[in-house]
Amino acid sequence: MQIERLVQMVFYIVKHGHVTAKELSDFFQVSTRTIYRDINTLTIAGIPVLSTKGNGGGISLIDGYTIDKSLFSKEEQQRIYQGLQILKATRYPDAEMALNKISAIFRNARESQWLDVDFSYWGSDEKEKIKLSDLQYAILNKHIITFVYVNSELKKSERVVEPLRLVFKSHAWYIVGYCRRQKEIRIFRLSRIRHLQILPEIFDRELPGDYALTSTCKEECTLPLFKLKFSPVIAHRLYDEFQEHQVCLQEDGYYYVTVPYELNNWTFHYLLSFGKYVEILEPPIARALLKERAAAIVKIYG
Repeated sequence: MQIERLVQMVFYIVKHGHVTAKELSDFFQVSTRTIYRDINTLTIAGIPVLSTKGNGGGISLIDGYTIDKSLFSKEEQQRIYQGLQILKATRYPDAEMALNKISAIFRNARESQWLDVDFSYWGSDEKEKIKLSDLQYAILNKHIITFVYVNSELKKSERVVEPLRLVFKSHAWYIVGYCRRQKEIRIFRLSRIRHLQILPEIFDRELPGDYALTSTCKEECTLPLFKLKFSPVIAHRLYDEFQEHQVCLQEDGYYYVTVPYELNNWTFHYLLSFGKYVEILEPPIARALLKERAAAIVKIYG
């Protein structure tokens, strides 16, 4: 849209001080003729844009035209910029323009270009990134959403949900919402959501003021406690995938992990991904179940 390009153009010029029409046309992917028309529009609107021709000419703003940045310290500027980078990673529609504005106002806020945030998992396509933006829209505008959900047992179910909150916790995104099928507030992991659709239907429900994410995870306290022994060969994965207090390096050189897990296919498939470098010590039933699965794998290749 032209209005968005005009706003971005002002802040681009503020940031760079002196630019050429060709530079602007390349940046905004429009013709130089369009750039000159935009400059004329800005001038009519009262923005003091100067355009000079010839060697050393270009486009700039009149001396003294700037935006007050004295209200924020350098540290505050960096925090604002970091927050916008995180917002951009969620595919918030106007985040890129906001970043350009902040960059122009706080000239040193992104000098080092040290921060790049991307919440999508390795190998994910563009649709996974767009999903966050769609959910943000649905939550803010109170639209019903539908999707196919794949649970930890790989069973699929169709859900109709009133989305109430988007949560990033423990390396993953979750949607908190009222599930009309279960008739209660539930948590859904985004990576397990398929065929997300936003419906025109509007809902009125609000998330209870006393809601806490942990309150919906009551079953965790009843999960069996797994005690696992890991070879040091696989140590690089442990601190990526377990909490620090769950991992203990013993004198024998092995890592011991204590963690609650369900006795289901997901758990055993996950533990099998460690190959011969993990051993279940407890509970005995989990040890027996993994042994059965390992024997079945051996049989395939027997």
